[in-house]
Amino acid sequence: MTQSSALNPSRWRGHRLAGAAAALLLLAAPAPSARAAGEPAAAPATVPALADWTPGEGSFTYGDDSRLVAADAASRRVARTLADDLRAAGHGVVPVVGGPSRTGDIVVDVAPGARARLGGEGYELTAGKRLRITGAAETGAFYGTRTLLQFLAQGDRIPAGRAVDVPRYRERGVGVCACYVHISTEWLENLVRDMAYHKLNQLLLELKVKSDAHPEANSWGYYTRSEIRGLVALGEKYHVTIVPEINSPGHFDPWLENRPDLQLVDADGQAQPSRLDITAPEAFDYYTSLIDEYSDVFPAKWWHMGADEFMLGSDFAKYPHILEYARARYGQDATPQDAFIDFVNRVEAYAARKGKRLRIWNDGLTGDNTVPVAPGTTVEHWLDVKVKPSELIAQGHPVMNAAYSLYLVRGGFHSDTEKLYDERWDPRSFEGEKLASARGITGAKISLWPDYAAAETENQVAATTELPLAHIAQATWGTPHPDATYADFTARAGSVTHAPGWRDLTRVPVADGTYAFTDTRHRATVQELTVTRTADGYVTLTDAAGACLETRSGRLTHGLPLEPGSAVTRETCDAKNTLQRWQLTETSGGYRLTNALTRMGVHVTSDGSLVQYPDDQQAPAVWQLTRT
Repeated sequence: MTQSSALNPSRWRGHRLAGAAAALLLLAAPAPSARAAGEPAAAPATVPALADWTPGEGSFTYGDDSRLVAADAASRRVARTLADDLRAAGHGVVPVVGGPSRTGDIVVDVAPGARARLGGEGYELTAGKRLRITGAAETGAFYGTRTLLQFLAQGDRIPAGRAVDVPRYRERGVGVCACYVHISTEWLENLVRDMAYHKLNQLLLELKVKSDAHPEANSWGYYTRSEIRGLVALGEKYHVTIVPEINSPGHFDPWLENRPDLQLVDADGQAQPSRLDITAPEAFDYYTSLIDEYSDVFPAKWWHMGADEFMLGSDFAKYPHILEYARARYGQDATPQDAFIDFVNRVEAYAARKGKRLRIWNDGLTGDNTVPVAPGTTVEHWLDVKVKPSELIAQGHPVMNAAYSLYLVRGGFHSDTEKLYDERWDPRSFEGEKLASARGITGAKISLWPDYAAAETENQVAATTELPLAHIAQATWGTPHPDATYADFTARAGSVTHAPGWRDLTRVPVADGTYAFTDTRHRATVQELTVTRTADGYVTLTDAAGACLETRSGRLTHGLPLEPGSAVTRETCDAKNTLQRWQLTETSGGYRLTNALTRMGVHVTSDGSLVQYPDDQQAPAVWQLTRT
């Protein structure tokens, strides 16, 4: 350890810079009350806050000679992840050893005998001459290491003390709809790291995986299997379960646009491109074939089928054959809603055979059905409808709070985190009902939606998500109101900064200025373009005539031109036009350009035209930039 430091004098440089940044954040926070001489120090700030901290005498100091001590295989897995994160955070290369421990060491211990008091996710942290983290399971010990990393974000010296930290709710999450638009994997990786850092454990991803079985469904917005496998592996390393969702039978248009044979048809013969015909055996087979494909890359024991807003903007009366189907299966007293529940239950049975449990949204459960939803189906409650959360719990359904008040919609509603904090919101507070008990409630999550996708870029969404993420972490793990004011809570959140390994996606690799852009494949200089950084960390590209590069042609989806091969053109510059924002990233041999919203790279055709394509369809151009 000491020898390593001597060979690498910059070992602590990143650590000192991180500590300086944390210090600046703390200077902006409300000043703490003075501590009397000899009074034990309070625990450093963490998110979630430590509710059970017993101060001790003295302190633990992380230094050159600190080691990670882990005696068994499970403990070593946790310790190795911590070692990776200490290095990424600028705290140096720390060895993982078998012991015995000594002053300055960090001991990681997975002790199954502690399950009775710690459960599967709780941990005990004791700081003194040594620092010890004990969990009854790997996940608990891992969460203890997240607390340690947050301590170290504020300095090397940690006050002596002991904490026992156990979550109140078992599901603590974030939902992201990458269902129509493609969200970069770098952005999602940042989210996974920050979720784990804040002890959030479930990421719902509604997205499209490029299909081998149904190539006709591969409109852009998809992810490749290798991208998903990489993201899932990161989630497994950081104890974040990634739950896939393919919404059905409504909002199914990403999969139905080229399958008119499976679209629901109304009494006037009009096909509904977003609705799956739940009465058709071929439709069920199509949907379950997608479950099969997703099961190859998502090992989670959950399957989310959406099941929301099936009749949004319509009603069952326009589809009389649905009622005929329901009565044929369940008798003359059956309702159209029974056909809908029948589809849900058949998916539940299929998922169960694949070893997965079903999750659905709540708004389709209107109470107009005579057929019950399959027992054990988790209901994620987001909208106030006739059937309340208390009734769902009484029916035996686990219920997750996914309230609309926790939504973040691009260009639309944004959760008022300050209001929720001041109201002491917790997962018992559903839309339309406040429960007295947490019994039957699995937890809560924030949800990110792309309804007006062109209104905000990924980097803008990341910035507006930071405090809602910290708040949901606090409200699902511990007490919902650890600080007297929201300003105090925001200072707490700021002091722990981001997770180790989090990448600043707002960094632009070149300075503002005018450059000659040369395509290295065709060796053709397109022309001089002026690069100007935007406030959200992208660039605009302006030619000598004062026009800005933009993508706007082709078919629009949620206001975005997502058609591969569509042109990149020069248009009148508009600072508010997000389609004129580009991500400039370093790559081997130069730089690449990606549109900030469509997430397609710029490709140069043989005649010198600029078009946009997903990377797996056409390799993006590599540009050499020469300052002029």
